[in-house]
Amino acid sequence: MLLHIEKVLNTAELQQLRQLFGQADWVDGRVTAGYQSTLVKNNLQIAEQSPLAAEMGAVVLTALQRCEQFCSAALPRRIYPPLFNCYSSGMSFGYHVDNAIRGSVNPIRTDLSVTLFLSEPEDYEGGELVIADTYGTHQVKLPAGDLVLYPSSSLHRVVPVRGGVRNACFFWLQSMVRDPAQRQLLYDMDQAIIGLHCCLADSLEHPELLRLAACYHNLLRQWAEV
Repeated sequence: MLLHIEKVLNTAELQQLRQLFGQADWVDGRVTAGYQSTLVKNNLQIAEQSPLAAEMGAVVLTALQRCEQFCSAALPRRIYPPLFNCYSSGMSFGYHVDNAIRGSVNPIRTDLSVTLFLSEPEDYEGGELVIADTYGTHQVKLPAGDLVLYPSSSLHRVVPVRGGVRNACFFWLQSMVRDPAQRQLLYDMDQAIIGLHCCLADSLEHPELLRLAACYHNLLRQWAEV
């Protein structure tokens, strides 16, 4: 699944995060990279354990909780604390695969990766997130406040920034449903149920819609790890 979710952050949240970015003490982005990624990573990050990162992460997590499409697609069980990075001119991140496990005290399995864009596309040149999957390569450069959700197993990179500054939030999550095909099926079914609710005037009592909703929850009950 590679999914673009629009307007996860509202205007006030974007403004708050941008103000906090101005207070950041930056560290080398390689501090959170594995051995292979260290060789191709060139960016800056807000220190992972800093109070500022925690404050900014709380803003993002609050926004995610109210984003029904994100919850439907990801079915998050655990979310790694959001991190924040900066790419200025000449910075990039070569092709890599995210570490399968994140965290040492409370480790999580990384099923899905998320990039939440905080800079507008016109604020920087280059800097596209390129994700490779079985259907080819996809270039992603989204409006501020939008995110892309994609498998952590994907080969991906950030192409060099040629001008301006690219700020973003990134994190990983462990889903309640480990199997990608099952997760995709549940997402498609959930979106179909939502669409039918909008189309049918008597949807709350429609017997076939109730049956479909029961199938969704019974599949989730069978596949979920909680």
